[in-house]
Amino acid sequence: MKFAVIGLGSFGSNIAKTLYEKGNEVLAVDENKEKVDEVKNFVSHAVHMDAADKENLQALGIKDMDVVIVSSGPEMEASILTVLYLSEMGTKRIVAKALTEDHAKILESVGATETIYPEKDMAIKTALKLNYPNVLEYLPLISGFGIQEIAPPEKFIGKNLRELDLRNKYGIQVIAIKELIPEKTTFIPKADFILKDSDILVIMGKHKQLEKINAQ
Repeated sequence: MKFAVIGLGSFGSNIAKTLYEKGNEVLAVDENKEKVDEVKNFVSHAVHMDAADKENLQALGIKDMDVVIVSSGPEMEASILTVLYLSEMGTKRIVAKALTEDHAKILESVGATETIYPEKDMAIKTALKLNYPNVLEYLPLISGFGIQEIAPPEKFIGKNLRELDLRNKYGIQVIAIKELIPEKTTFIPKADFILKDSDILVIMGKHKQLEKINAQ
């Protein structure tokens, strides 16, 4: 796939490098020459340029990218203008980093197809891991819902999903189980699946319901 990353702070540069490592074509853009020089050996192309300028974006042919990630900051104006111009150019998919909820609303109103809150999401993940040691990963979904990877509480070990009856007791859905020994993943596991201490549960539910099972 073809990606463009606009804004090469810590977030943007790491996304650009990781996408390139995964075999994608990556164009990295920033108005700070030092940041461009830092990533130029780790991406397909690196360009020193002010992306909050429509003519500059058009000259790059950026509208042909499969995905454009806008992570400009900390000034909101630059990211808003960049998203607006990308949208007007007909860019297929625009993923924009938001600094606040109001910033996200503005980005979406001018054409962002997705907004992300890296600092907020990391803060939530870290807090959950500190508060609930069993939580291994967390993914927020629509308002009030999330997906978590958790190590099964000790009292779950040796029991099957039918016995645990997690849907009725906790209001959560087991959408997958990652087995480490042997290594494989079972999606939508059957009710007779017996949990081992080496398994990882992937569960989905409302935040309050997830908190309830995390407290076990």
